[in-house]
Amino acid sequence: MNMDKDITREISGYILDHTTSEDPVLHELYRETNLKAVYPRMVSGHPQGKLIEMLSCMIRPFKILEIGTFTGYSAICLARGLRREGMLHTIEINDELGEMALRYFSKAGLQDRIILHNGDALKIIPALEDMFDMVFIDGNKQQYVQYYQLVFPKVVPGGYILADNVLWDGKVVQEPETMDKETRGIAVFNDFVYQDERVEQVILPIRDGLTIVKKLNF
Repeated sequence: MNMDKDITREISGYILDHTTSEDPVLHELYRETNLKAVYPRMVSGHPQGKLIEMLSCMIRPFKILEIGTFTGYSAICLARGLRREGMLHTIEINDELGEMALRYFSKAGLQDRIILHNGDALKIIPALEDMFDMVFIDGNKQQYVQYYQLVFPKVVPGGYILADNVLWDGKVVQEPETMDKETRGIAVFNDFVYQDERVEQVILPIRDGLTIVKKLNF
């Protein structure tokens, strides 16, 4: 018996049991994602979704940028913290996921507050003219540093960048020569942010790891 795995599973259940219940729209979206989407574990899910919703509600952003929409779960959570007349831009390279995401944006009553961009984030980000109070990075793991470098000038001083999957199933502690491309991309990103003197950051061990980065007021 692997006691570590048993304890982790038990703690995960305890956390779920003591977190505000998932609302009906997100619950339905989570179930449909697991039934219809390839790699459904990419969806943020309930505890992390509630966390980023609360962070957004604390920050009260006017503009949010999300890189990696998937089926729209995290976009809904983030958009719920927007200020009045605020807007969330979300970018997804897989255009087959757009219909589901848009359908659930409407079910959540957020269809007028979320703009979905289909295409390559590395090409779309430079064309966006807005400044953002909050950015959520959850796209191609090999491109995290590139995303970060592109969005940084578009983040207001004192704004926040969140990055998902920064522990990558614990693989980030492997020796560099044994890492696959995705793990290496995440590890390089983690090191890059840690060494960036323009920010403060913390990694939270929730789900697959979430980094919160604050852009300093230079």
